[in-house]
Amino acid sequence: MRVGSAGDFQPPRVDTVEEHRMHSERYSIPRETLVALAGKRVLAVGTTSLRALETSAARKEISGETDLFIYPGFEFRVVQRLLTNFHLPKSTLLMLVSAFAGLDNVRAAYAHAVRERYRFFSYGDAMLVERP
Repeated sequence: MRVGSAGDFQPPRVDTVEEHRMHSERYSIPRETLVALAGKRVLAVGTTSLRALETSAARKEISGETDLFIYPGFEFRVVQRLLTNFHLPKSTLLMLVSAFAGLDNVRAAYAHAVRERYRFFSYGDAMLVERP
């Protein structure tokens, strides 16, 4: 099980979001999986799975390393739904979720989570989000 790398939880330390460089992660997607997903509503379980699927689609490669940094404005090609944790403020993972679900939707979900005392971070509560 992959819990996350240190880079997942660090806020970008640059002047603009575009300057941030993500840590890289190895990925490998069986060709049979990509064939099975073609034309389907894809649910990524976790941000690493989402990054792997989106990188694979962009590069037309089934394995390699991804340093894909997803933040608002990113155009998704493959994934329509994402199951992920509630992530920490200012983290790259929260930027990814905001890009995916829309900033207003994420703010509303987090307001609800805070009100209801959800647990945050890797072993906290999870959410299922869809692209608007």
